[in-house]
Amino acid sequence: MRVLLSIKPEFASKIFDGSKRYEYRRVIFKRDEVTTIVVYASVPIKKVIGEFEIAEILHDEPKLLWATTGEQSGITKKRFLQYFANILMGYAIKIKQARKYEIPVPINQFTLSRPPQSFMYL
Repeated sequence: MRVLLSIKPEFASKIFDGSKRYEYRRVIFKRDEVTTIVVYASVPIKKVIGEFEIAEILHDEPKLLWATTGEQSGITKKRFLQYFANILMGYAIKIKQARKYEIPVPINQFTLSRPPQSFMYL
């Protein structure tokens, strides 16, 4: 099963160049059978630019997530802490294999009129 995630372009590009090995989330999908994340790069790109397989999903206190994943996060600790401010538990999706599309795909190709706020099952 696949999930469409909205990701800021600066982070999406780091996923596909290999410098970001974890995607962080405050809220995660509930279905265990999700194996692939389809990446929607938000404003200004506003297109689906690729996908990646999930190696594992870590769930822990932000401080412990950073200790485990920080070196492969693709972001600064300051930015990480800002994202997880006032959050008791967070998620780190480990990227197994990323594949960038040669041609970005408009969101309407997925029979959607607009991208999800956070994620959407496909």
